[in-house]
Amino acid sequence: MSRKWLFHGAVSHRIAGMKTVLALTAAVMLISTGRQPPSSPAAGFTEEFNGTALDRTRWNVITTGRTVNNEQQAYVDSGDVLSVKDGMLEIHPRFRAGFKTPEGRSFDFISGRIDTRGKFAFTYGTAAARMKLPAGAGLWPAFWALGDGRWPDTGEIDIMENVGDAGWTSVALHGPGYFGNTPLVRRAALPSDADATAWHVYAVDWSENALIFRVDDREVYRVTRSMVEKHGRWSFDNPKHLIVNLALGGDYPAGVNKIKTPYHGLGESTVNAIQNGEARVLVDWVRVRGS
Repeated sequence: MSRKWLFHGAVSHRIAGMKTVLALTAAVMLISTGRQPPSSPAAGFTEEFNGTALDRTRWNVITTGRTVNNEQQAYVDSGDVLSVKDGMLEIHPRFRAGFKTPEGRSFDFISGRIDTRGKFAFTYGTAAARMKLPAGAGLWPAFWALGDGRWPDTGEIDIMENVGDAGWTSVALHGPGYFGNTPLVRRAALPSDADATAWHVYAVDWSENALIFRVDDREVYRVTRSMVEKHGRWSFDNPKHLIVNLALGGDYPAGVNKIKTPYHGLGESTVNAIQNGEARVLVDWVRVRGS
């Protein structure tokens, strides 16, 4: 399309209203200068996990032998750990005694972690996932959002964490001055007839001055800017990408279940469940609605 055509198009539509003129004139300016319009915040994100494989244009699969929190798994890119079928994402940890990572570290378990870093991020809005979790001391699934850059300075929003107790999940915020054993954490009790092994929607409503965490539309924790700033700088005014993962054992589960053997935070019955292929996380969908 030539600049001349656009210009005359603007003139010929002047009678139709100034909005048309302005829009076409702006297009002329952009083509003439080669500049692109400024990008606007992402309006939203919807992942229904339809198809036969994870959409790699939307998700990264994390592969690493480096773990934090003394977790007991290596994250791998493997179809028997991460799969998409029947309209769901499945994270299926496996027992692999002596599994060696490229870094030369040894683990007895492998599991899965995906994120949208570099592909999708958002600032403010509602992020939600419909998930079905496994029970078993030390299983540590999570749905969370993280800012790019140095942790915890860029902020972390834990929308759902579970350490294998089907009776509750937890939510938390991490940032400078309030990380690790953060004071900004809350357990969300689940009804006995619909515990964490049933389907639930875990969500956060994130605005400029507050974050409201919900389970099945039920508010479980509300954190305001003033609450956060009692502990450190507010780190929730920058873009964050999404993460879904299943860790095994580690400091958070161990702090709850007090298990030291056979693995840190990971009980023998849970190890047996993993060996028998019984432990898995299912994700029906992940959605973000911009504010």
